Amino acid sequence: MIEARNISKWFDGQRILFDINATFESGKTNLIIGKSGSGKTVFMKCLIGLFTPEQGEILYDGRPLSRMDDKQRRQLRTELGMLFQGSALFDNETVLGNVMFPLKMLSHNMTRHEQIERAKFCIERVGLQGANDKYPSEISGGMQKRVAIARAIALNPRYLFCDEPNSGLDPQTSIVIDNLIHEITQEYGITTIVNTHDMNSVMEIGEKIVYIHNGRKWWEGTKDDILHADNPELNDFVFASAMAKRAKAAGIH
Repeated sequence: MIEARNISKWFDGQRILFDINATFESGKTNLIIGKSGSGKTVFMKCLIGLFTPEQGEILYDGRPLSRMDDKQRRQLRTELGMLFQGSALFDNETVLGNVMFPLKMLSHNMTRHEQIERAKFCIERVGLQGANDKYPSEISGGMQKRVAIARAIALNPRYLFCDEPNSGLDPQTSIVIDNLIHEITQEYGITTIVNTHDMNSVMEIGEKIVYIHNGRKWWEGTKDDILHADNPELNDFVFASAMAKRAKAAGIH
């Protein structure tokens, strides 16, 4: 579980986040949604520790991030998985080499053979059997995203952060990636936090949703709650397209 308590953040004298409180549960896909410029990416970077909030605290299963010493922060790094927007694979490394990267960097107690076997297991878990020796340029965007997921879970993380995981993917492939993230989250009891503006993802895997509006937590609930929420700003976001508005008017959910 990850808790955010009264998180506020400023840049150059301008306040970006306003006293955000949120709890992200383990074994669930927790989504942060909001318009571009709403502050959701800044909030996620505060959760990860890339930004330090001027006010408030982030707790990892009760452990305050701001009070961790260097040793504790190094330990936390081994507990984090990160799925970057655009996958961020190394072009000159094979699929196997990409997935092994965090193991080589952070898993010093594993032999090279153990690292290879762990990487192969993760590659198979995301359904990419036979792709070990291929390079990113030789596989599709959806397969690249699977490789990125395999790399993110290589260290068997307790916490998984996904930044716009469906960016650049077609709708059908996006559903496959959403379902894979959801399955892995439940299978390993991970605290997964997904930063997205993709409403398909919200409706597929939104077990806990936090909506950020103008730097504030404006609403929270589940994918079942969101269609019936009495919140004008949230409804403008959820039903932004003409098709979605027609579906809502017709009562189609």
